[in-house]
Amino acid sequence: MGLQPDSFDINDLLRQARAFAAQGQAASTRKAYAADWGHFENWCHAGNWPALPAAYEVVALYLTALTREGKKLNTLTRRLAAIAYTHRQAALPSPTNTPVVEAVLTGIRRTYGSRPHGVAALLTDDIRAMVRTLPDSLLGIRDRAVILLGYAVAFRRSELVQLDVTDLAPRVEGLAVTLRRSKTDQEGHGRLVGIPFGTYPDTCPVQAVLFWLEAAQITAGAVFRGMNRHGPCISTRLSGRAVATIIKRAAAAAGLDSTQYTPHSLRAGYCTTAARAGVEERVLMQQTGHTCVATLRRYVRAGSLFLENSAVALGLYRLVL
Repeated sequence: MGLQPDSFDINDLLRQARAFAAQGQAASTRKAYAADWGHFENWCHAGNWPALPAAYEVVALYLTALTREGKKLNTLTRRLAAIAYTHRQAALPSPTNTPVVEAVLTGIRRTYGSRPHGVAALLTDDIRAMVRTLPDSLLGIRDRAVILLGYAVAFRRSELVQLDVTDLAPRVEGLAVTLRRSKTDQEGHGRLVGIPFGTYPDTCPVQAVLFWLEAAQITAGAVFRGMNRHGPCISTRLSGRAVATIIKRAAAAAGLDSTQYTPHSLRAGYCTTAARAGVEERVLMQQTGHTCVATLRRYVRAGSLFLENSAVALGLYRLVL
């Protein structure tokens, strides 16, 4: 027996349907699309052109203007994605997948190149140097736990800050961490990641996290939290921006160029270091959650750049033992 039209409020169903549709994209993605669309909309307004629907010629001019401003290719492609998304949401055809726009973007790639500009990877020696600079204060204890766990689990910053105490399960071998949702798992299937005990107590990620929870007296809720200037822990969940501050502050204290490092440097460093150690791609992907082998292989190639190098067969080099 089907639902009868008079058995529900159509306006309530419409509100619920819009809410479900809004959840089709991650909150961070929606926020990024909104910011990029706002930039395009303001640019169109300044030129007295309609933004919705936008003409493909206007989009082509917009890409050209961004290029003249020195914007990188990834910025251009992100703006195009926001324009296409906004048009789809309005049930309008996208002006981005037209021959003219595609030709302009191809020309920009050929003129300026399309090499991705990644961040520098933080390797194990860098991590050791960074945590050595941290004070024994509650702030230092928290930052040590953030850096060591972030490196050991190879999580993205958004995944690291979303962890709750209930996501951590101490085991005899170390710590089992449940990641409930990620960039590549927006439907929340979740996955379990194992963190073994470290060889050295000062850099053991498991001990660092457990010590932080004990020192801050955290028994429920967010694992990583902001702190006020007087030191005691406050309930606000740590933000992704705060994680970036922690990484840059510790990198600078260790004598590294902090401008080269972001929270993603932990993930990149994990992949690079594991690749150098000969860890198989399949095993790496279990830990990192990569669904695209090509993305992971960028780190693998970087890690084995000098380990597997045919140039040594030229006879110009000597082995350094």
